[in-house]
Amino acid sequence: MSLARRAAGKRLPWIIKYRPRTVDEVVNQEEAKRILSAWFAAWARGKPPSKRAALLYGPPGVGKTSLVEAYANQHGFEVIELNASDYRSAQAIRRVVGTAAFKKPLFGKGVVILLDEIDGIAPREDAGGLQELIRIIPQTLNPIVMTANDPWKDQLRPLRDLCLLVPFKPLSKTHIMAVLERICERERLYCEKQALRLIAELSQGDLRAAINDLQAIAEGYGRVTYDLARAILRGREKRVDIWRTLNMIFYAKAAWMAKKAVTQSEEDYETLIAWLNDNVPRKYAEPSDLHRAFDALSRATVFLFRAKYRTHWSLLSYVFDLIGPGVAFARREGAILKSKYSYPDRIKMMASLREVRRIRDQIAEKLAPRLGVSKATFKAEILPILFIIFRNSPSPIMAARLSLGYGLTREEVKFLAGPRADEILKLAEKIRRARKVEPQEQAAGASAEKKEKRRRRSRKKAPGTTLDEFFG
Repeated sequence: MSLARRAAGKRLPWIIKYRPRTVDEVVNQEEAKRILSAWFAAWARGKPPSKRAALLYGPPGVGKTSLVEAYANQHGFEVIELNASDYRSAQAIRRVVGTAAFKKPLFGKGVVILLDEIDGIAPREDAGGLQELIRIIPQTLNPIVMTANDPWKDQLRPLRDLCLLVPFKPLSKTHIMAVLERICERERLYCEKQALRLIAELSQGDLRAAINDLQAIAEGYGRVTYDLARAILRGREKRVDIWRTLNMIFYAKAAWMAKKAVTQSEEDYETLIAWLNDNVPRKYAEPSDLHRAFDALSRATVFLFRAKYRTHWSLLSYVFDLIGPGVAFARREGAILKSKYSYPDRIKMMASLREVRRIRDQIAEKLAPRLGVSKATFKAEILPILFIIFRNSPSPIMAARLSLGYGLTREEVKFLAGPRADEILKLAEKIRRARKVEPQEQAAGASAEKKEKRRRRSRKKAPGTTLDEFFG
């Protein structure tokens, strides 16, 4: 090997240099391998599966992208890798993904379209991009694979229905240490096992982060010791998503672990309390355990209120203790259940009402100026009357005329009318057509009357003609 190639190899990031080349090299994701194996095999045989897209979800750095690339290499597919955050609009999705979905490869059996970070697409700003993906997936001639850290976002619900869901779990500290030790051997690098254990622990299941930390220490000092690792990585906090936060609380073995999960969570404390409130019964079965957990959550809510609204910020430390160790060690008698986590009912309700509030505000913005009232007055006093007219009046004629007069859209009429919306919309359409035809008929009648008057005038002015005069 030339010196130039050796230098290039040294400069290559280790996460690329030691990326798994085969499926077997991807560690500790046996369930994901089993699901994807049959799916890729169907594509390789030229028989697309019923679900032509796969959605791989799990925390970052656990091998989602690496496993897809390994399967593509194994089955002879080309890989077109895109980041969904760079291709969000409908036009970009249509131009890039839509083209790749129906292209024939120059070499190999097919093309795998890999879209990373699909959960980064915004629900409103990028709604067109999601709709375009939903249109392309059922017709694609090539496999589409998407990755997400959080696949349960509301805007991804239509996408989930079209996709094969493939879960990835966080890597254990043991598996991460094994990979780090293998890299140290190949790099002929002196590494203390205690240092590798610290790196693995701080990575919190993210192998990519652990490898980057290992390379940073090794290239800076030529060796990896515990003292160096502790000095360089100390104080660095990593934000933790809600799924890992819940796991770290419910399965905590020490109080500091549960408290650390709370302080590093990416969710605000009120949202975290809502998650715990709805998921404690899914994890604890014993009534006494449930009593202690809910008691801790109720006390945490009281302290959080006092901290926020009375500016007693010193009380936040009690909030951390109660929703972390307080919930984790409320379980004393029963075993922890293995049921899945669920979205809190409060968050589901707020998400479902978000669209309702948007339409309500839209109607208020449209009608309040025309009625000469403020938006608040309209929503408090006039909107309830509109609900009665649209939903409870004996005849839908008034509601249909109001919807035409105020130019209400279809979704606004549905908001006001509820189950009567279709009836009112059909009647409004009939009235609109009648109003459009009526001026035309009047114009046509006026035109015929004018013609008749002209014909009569012409008869009076024309000289008389008899049969004798005609033949004679």
